[in-house]
Amino acid sequence: MNQVETVMAVQKMQDYIDAHIYEEITLKQLSNVAGYSSWYSARIFKDITGRTPFDYIRALRLTRAALVLRDEERKIIDVALDFVFDSHEGFTRAFSKEFGLPPKRYSQNTPPIQLFMPARVFDTYRAFHKGAINMSEKKATKTVFVQIIERPARKVLLKRGIKATDYFAYCEEVGCDVWSMLSSVKEAIYEPIGMWLPKHLIKVGTSQYVQGVELPLDYNNSVPDGYDLIDLPPCKMMVFQGEPFNDDDFMDAIGEIWKHIEKFNPNIYGYNWAPEAAPRFQLAPMGYRGYIEARPVVTVN
Repeated sequence: MNQVETVMAVQKMQDYIDAHIYEEITLKQLSNVAGYSSWYSARIFKDITGRTPFDYIRALRLTRAALVLRDEERKIIDVALDFVFDSHEGFTRAFSKEFGLPPKRYSQNTPPIQLFMPARVFDTYRAFHKGAINMSEKKATKTVFVQIIERPARKVLLKRGIKATDYFAYCEEVGCDVWSMLSSVKEAIYEPIGMWLPKHLIKVGTSQYVQGVELPLDYNNSVPDGYDLIDLPPCKMMVFQGEPFNDDDFMDAIGEIWKHIEKFNPNIYGYNWAPEAAPRFQLAPMGYRGYIEARPVVTVN
């Protein structure tokens, strides 16, 4: 059994779990999906994901339950039963252990919490182990959509690194779980973003690249340990959006937008680059919408 087959078997189990998250799931069912014995399926699942199948299932159910409690007015017992917990007490114990507070208090205050948002393991493997691309098969000309947006005065909840200037270095410094914390913030006015901070917003001994989520100025919920809450003034951003791409080609999609921006002259449209006016930011690369990045600009007088 080679590594590709192993990772693919684990992803099949992940997909089965996701499709049956509201039902009882047995190791036998997972092993049938993977095509191996129960013992071997459990072993490779933990080797690849870092969790046993049932730890993984429980964490995923608790995260989905937390999002329901965040966004809907539901009774705790009803949510517990939806996600295959036998009792209010058992659900409360598991929820408290996973997130550090009981579900009732969470539903009342909805502070940021560390959600469990696992990646599909074969997709990740394929993205980092793909073969050389045949340049003749690549489209010669790519369309890039450009628009101006205005961001209002706002707060940003962010996690700083040490000296990272890009996503991969940032993950090495702080881990890859920041996004799941940011995604839990109920008051978010936009989706989480990766940001390159202007010099005046970089604390001594911290990174230029950070991840954060934008919040209204009146945000007054808790700030998780290790995170900062900062204010940003209104600004104009020039947004660049590429064509849809295969998810495993995300690095190529990012590179194409960066090359376009390097050659782009905003003066033609009545703007100048303004790198100190606001953080440059990127949205999570998702193939269906194309890679999206925004740079701060000011109007030419």
